Amino acid sequence: MSRIRQYIHHWIDNRHGKAKGRYFFRRRGFKQVPLPGMPGQPQFEEAYQAALAGTPLPSTVGAKRVRVGSIDALVLAYFASPAFIALKPSTQQIYRGIIEAFTKEHGSKPLALLTRQHIEMLLARKAKTPGAAAHWLRMMKTLMKFAVRSGMRADDPARDVEFIQRKIIGFHTWTEPEIAQFEAHHPIGSKARLALGLLLYTAQRRGDVVTMGRQHIRNGVVHVRQQKTGALLAIPIHPALQAIIEASPNEHLTLLTTSYGQPFTADGFGNWFRKQCDAAGLPKQCSAHGLRKAACRRLAEAGCSANVIASISGHKTLKEVERYTKAADQERMARQGMAAMVKGIG
Repeated sequence: MSRIRQYIHHWIDNRHGKAKGRYFFRRRGFKQVPLPGMPGQPQFEEAYQAALAGTPLPSTVGAKRVRVGSIDALVLAYFASPAFIALKPSTQQIYRGIIEAFTKEHGSKPLALLTRQHIEMLLARKAKTPGAAAHWLRMMKTLMKFAVRSGMRADDPARDVEFIQRKIIGFHTWTEPEIAQFEAHHPIGSKARLALGLLLYTAQRRGDVVTMGRQHIRNGVVHVRQQKTGALLAIPIHPALQAIIEASPNEHLTLLTTSYGQPFTADGFGNWFRKQCDAAGLPKQCSAHGLRKAACRRLAEAGCSANVIASISGHKTLKEVERYTKAADQERMARQGMAAMVKGIG
């Protein structure tokens, strides 16, 4: 058996005195899949793209199959593309959820018949949920750009479709009274207090906090590889966080664990932390991510520049930092600025 393309192996069957070529998709961790026809033929390419995407086409005679030129065919090709495969697994999951919900209703339709008017009509149906509508349109734009690049369409019907304009409020930034209320209910030594400390004093996302362990802390510095960005950060441990960690149990590989002693998933931790906020009597707007914003706010109020804040939070752009620090104490900062100006004049 010889390898002729990525994961495609060619086998010559000499049984019965006749040489016949057969093709198989073979990839570690995937089931071996026979590929019909020959490379270049539509049925072969469809089956190959489906196997790459991890969703082999049904082989049962008479079963529904992906049509050449359909939206389903485009989606299969996109899921198998380097651009999609290079995405973080968590991002892939989000993209798949949005795209597959669309193809469930429209996947069998011809891609060539999809127009700008169709996209605008479908977008209008989502007007009551502007955030979801914006994400959906972003996926349509991504798919259509891929369709043009791959030669499946000559034009991009989503190119001139505009996003629904909306005021972005985002996650609530915890106030100091809210932080104090949580701390009053959850004392040092509790899992909830440790969770708050890790979020507030490292300014990291919940997905990064749940992976932190004592093995990541060396010489008073916690080393974090951010899941979303891949950035490697070295963050000095705040004395308050150090005291919280020292007062917390040291039995597992990760600092935070479930009631079964297992590491949290990001979503599981978010749900669990919400319950800890409820127990402290905090409003529903208080979330784990809001503490990341509160950490950035505190840094801004302490006079740290956007670059300094980004060195801790891991934000890639200064614009992102500015969005996170909008809740900084304007009056306190104004007083600091005025005092500096008075001192300079005097």
